[in-house]
Amino acid sequence: MLRTLDIVLIVIMTAAATVTYTIKHQAENKLEAVRRLDAAIKLEEDTIDLLRADWALLTQPNRLERLVDAFAVDLQLAPTPSTQLARPQELPMLKAELPPPEEGKEKAVKDGASKDKMAASKAADDEAGHEEAAEDGVAAVINADNIATGSVAR
Repeated sequence: MLRTLDIVLIVIMTAAATVTYTIKHQAENKLEAVRRLDAAIKLEEDTIDLLRADWALLTQPNRLERLVDAFAVDLQLAPTPSTQLARPQELPMLKAELPPPEEGKEKAVKDGASKDKMAASKAADDEAGHEEAAEDGVAAVINADNIATGSVAR
């Protein structure tokens, strides 16, 4: 009976040693993966720092001024006149600032106007507004949906 108990204990010890070794091996593999990730993160941070320093050198005003002087004939750059700068009040209205279209419809319905009359009056208002804007020399259009920016595909 003593030999059977010894064999069972040896098997249990061997199984425990195997499980312990497996867990240790997996932990070492995970630690190595963490070290690789830390090294990759450090490399990326160093690259970002290097690129920021490079950007700071490339955008120095003295350097840019020398480049403008050197390539003045090719670039034909000129200072921006203050008349080309726009104040926020001169920009077209934002969609959030436009009156909701529901207000005009409710008002027309309350007054007893039909939808056809409302559409006709809106078209006439648009035409009159464009004529007034053309007469005043103002190129701003109130309808913000018709502004072509070129940067957004519709």
